[in-house]
Amino acid sequence: MPDLAEPAAVFHTSFLAAMKEFADEGWSVGDTRTTVAEDLQEYAGVWETAEGFRAYLERVRAAEDERTPWHPGWVGFTTWWWADGDEYLGKLCVRHRLTTHLREQGGHIGYHVRPSARRQGHATAMLRASLPYVRELGIASALVTCDVDNTGSRRAIERCGGVLEDRRGRKLRYWIATE
Repeated sequence: MPDLAEPAAVFHTSFLAAMKEFADEGWSVGDTRTTVAEDLQEYAGVWETAEGFRAYLERVRAAEDERTPWHPGWVGFTTWWWADGDEYLGKLCVRHRLTTHLREQGGHIGYHVRPSARRQGHATAMLRASLPYVRELGIASALVTCDVDNTGSRRAIERCGGVLEDRRGRKLRYWIATE
């Protein structure tokens, strides 16, 4: 049964396969401002080796510390992987606080399901599983956004209790109580 897991070397093979799926969808092209696209742009070609993958995992863990330079304006965030055994199915990041930009477009929680695992309930399950961890970070109500045309993500958010606040540009903004 899938569950949230800390990023680890045991997922190396399935993680690489998932990243290839994302790359095949065009995620590494242009500035999409997602951690998946950023990872593909920076680590594709590096994380194939065991030592390159270890370096990537160290960077992922270091992002939890606000002082870790990721990109200007980014805040500390915790990453979990959605996995079934050693099979990587997706990724969920919880931003520890909101900036002006995150309040408009990004929210507290961002998640991605690998293309071959979509439409199987993983987004809903991983979002629901993350809420106790989000609460532990002191976030009583989490902002989660999705693109207006992303019906699957919208449904996942709503299934987890998301209440639509508004639409800002191409983003729908929902609040989910974590308590």
